[in-house]
Order: sequence, then C-alpha cells, then structure tokens
Amino acid sequence: MGAAGVALASSAKSYGRILGSNDRVNFAILGLHIRGYAHLGSLVKNSDAAHVSHVCDVDRDTMATFAGAAQQDLGYAPANVQDFREILQNREVDAITIATPDHWHTPLAILALQAGKHVYVEKPCSHNPAEAELLVRAQQKYQKCVQLGTQQRSCPYTMEAVDKIHNGVIGTPYFARAWYGSSRKGIGFGKEAPVPPQLDWDLWQGPAPRKPYHDNYQPYDWHWFKHWGTGEAGNNGVHNIDICRWALGLDYPQSVVATGGRYAMKDDQQFYDTLSVNFDYGEKMITWEGRSCASVPYIERTSALVIVGTTGSVMIYGDGGDGYETFDLRGKQTGVFKRDLRDPDSVHPPSQVGGAAARPHEGGDPITAAHFTNFIAGIRKGEKLHAPISEGAISTTLMLLSNISWEVQRPLKLEASNAHIQNDPAAMKLWSREYEKGWAPHL
Repeated sequence: MGAAGVALASSAKSYGRILGSNDRVNFAILGLHIRGYAHLGSLVKNSDAAHVSHVCDVDRDTMATFAGAAQQDLGYAPANVQDFREILQNREVDAITIATPDHWHTPLAILALQAGKHVYVEKPCSHNPAEAELLVRAQQKYQKCVQLGTQQRSCPYTMEAVDKIHNGVIGTPYFARAWYGSSRKGIGFGKEAPVPPQLDWDLWQGPAPRKPYHDNYQPYDWHWFKHWGTGEAGNNGVHNIDICRWALGLDYPQSVVATGGRYAMKDDQQFYDTLSVNFDYGEKMITWEGRSCASVPYIERTSALVIVGTTGSVMIYGDGGDGYETFDLRGKQTGVFKRDLRDPDSVHPPSQVGGAAARPHEGGDPITAAHFTNFIAGIRKGEKLHAPISEGAISTTLMLLSNISWEVQRPLKLEASNAHIQNDPAAMKLWSREYEKGWAPHL
C-alpha cells in the first residue's frame, strides 16, 4: 500500500509451494471479535487439515482474551501479533482469515495475496464497489484461493434447495424476496475520547482517512458509520442476496432502487434502520428488506428468502441455514426439509460485561466449519470453492449499490456487464472512496 505498506521480503512466487494432501494449512486469524471466534471454531473442527499459527488484533485486550480461548480449544498457543504486517512477512503462514471492520477487507486481502497467502474474507468483501472489482482482479493476478464468508453456500440444505430449483422443482424461477430482521438498540451520541491504551487506533483506521477516536466506535458500532461500515445491507443483506442470485442464476441487474430511513430512533448512526431494495433484471426480480430495529418474523422467520417460480415456491431459511420448505402455487406446503443445527461443541468467547459494546458472540457453527472445509480443500487439492470471490464480489456490489441508491435518493441504472452506474456522475462518485495517503489498495 505504498509508503504505509510493508516491504515484503520476497515476491509472491516465493510462497507458491503446493501443499500435499497430507499437509496442514497454516492459518492466521486477523480480527478477533465476533466472527473471529467462528473462524477459530471452524478451524478447530478442521484440525486434521488446518493449524492456527497466529492470531492478530489491533486491540491487545481483545487479543489476550481470544488467545486464551484459542489455547484452550486448540490445545496449543498460537503466536499473538498486533501488527498484521509481521504475519504477511512470515513464509510459514499459508492463509489468512479476515474478520476485521469492513474498510479493511479488500486492502488487507490484496496485501495478503501479494504476499502469497490464500484468503478467507468475511462479507462484505469490500467497503465500496471499486474495491470489489479490484479484489477480483487481484485474485486473478495472484491465483490464490479467495473465499467469501457467505457460508450458506456450503450448507447442505441450502445447496440441496438451490439444486432442486435449478432442476425445475418450481418450474421457471423468476422472483425472489428476502428479508432480515433484528432488534438492535441505539448507540447514543458519542463524544471524542482518549484512545484506549491497548488499542492501536492508527492501525485500526488503516486505509480510512484519519478521524479522532469517539467512545461509540469500538468494538462493534463502527458498522453504522459510513467511514468504516456498510450498514445492514453490507452486514447481513449480502447473505440473503447471495442465495437469491444463486437460485435465480443472476449476476448484475439492470437497475437498483432503495428506499428507507432511520425511523425507529435518533442517535449517531448514519445508516437507515429500515430499507427496502428492488433489483430489476428485466424478466426476473429480487427484493430485499432490512429491519434493524424490529425482529418480528415473517412466516415464522426473522431472516429467510422465498424463491417464486411458475409452478411453486421454495422458502430457504436464512437465520441458521437449517432447512427449507416447498409450496405449490396456492401456498400449500408440499415439503419440509430441516434439522436442528445447534452445535453444543461450538467455540464461544468468554462473556463480556455491560456497556454498548457487549454483544452476543458466535462459535464454530457447522455451516461455517463446512465452508472452511471447502476452502481448505481448495488450497490443498484444488477443489472448486463454493463462494469464490468472483461470485462474492457480485453479491457484495449489489448491496453496496443499494446503499448508494438510498444515499442519492433515486434509482440507479446499471451497466449489466460490470454494474457501473450509468448517466449519474453524482452517484458514480460513491463507487469508490478517499484513502489515507499511502494506504490506497492497488495492484
């Protein structure tokens, strides 16, 4: 990343060793808050093929807590690193997992690819559409595995449901409706505060232009600030839309229009709490509804999607990937396929106490573990990835475009080949972002 980047000791070719089928992949987990524990738990479940050599976070306290859980569940102690650049220089690290704030996803993934590492990156893969394009180009250039954390692509029930749709169980599919509901609380009105002594605030900001620290940014609520986050569309919408596209066999739409606002409460959040988005594909259509402050379920599900076809419909569960249901055109249920995927052996962090930062955590759920199994097989054996970045970038871009449409308050007409916004220079300015000097990602 220019002056701020690390001068890597060797070219990417130096790291290009091919793993044998019996070799374990050395992983470094970067970002040790909520999804970092899911990565840890998934690698524990894949311990026959994976070894966690490093864990990394810019907050020393967060890292210490995570390291304790890691040692307990792995049976050994990975190295603790606060600056990710040390990991990129380490030739023994084969792959990194990225569970950092959104603004770091693409810049960190590209640096890792340039260092010869494989990459597992949480959704959204980027902070803006331009980064998604760049990350796809980087993967094509460096030819490493890059898997997006849309783990339902590895869920047996979701895979089965999509396969049935593709084989005509509901005739010709033409419409998908997805929704996500939560009961998030407000974050209040923060104030400028001293940087906590354990936090490297400069490295936390990384590629983002510098801002003073506020007491309601860390460790989670950065999601709701445009400078670093992508709102609920990027936070959870990518999951739903990814399955809709997959089921309907679609890439980029002709147009996108998003309407919504911040209705439930007033606080520092810069994104909507309620959003409705329509993606028009001409002969097919996808809609997504996000409700951050109201978790009332539709059809007994707070997160799900329905694929409608000419002879019936399929509802795929989105809040755990634990099944799907089929219906005829009259809405009569014709099949139920589900099971309890709760896993008593999941890895969970110690409880956090009090304050706005306290959040429920996730462990190594079976679906994420299966997604890692596929990723590891892609590295070791060349197995086809279930969520390659070429696909993940499309789903991410769609949700980031919904944010742009909401911000400019009008529909966006798109170039179908690359989703570039047509005849709207003001909207196209939001395609990318400004970077801190010397930190812009590049190939």
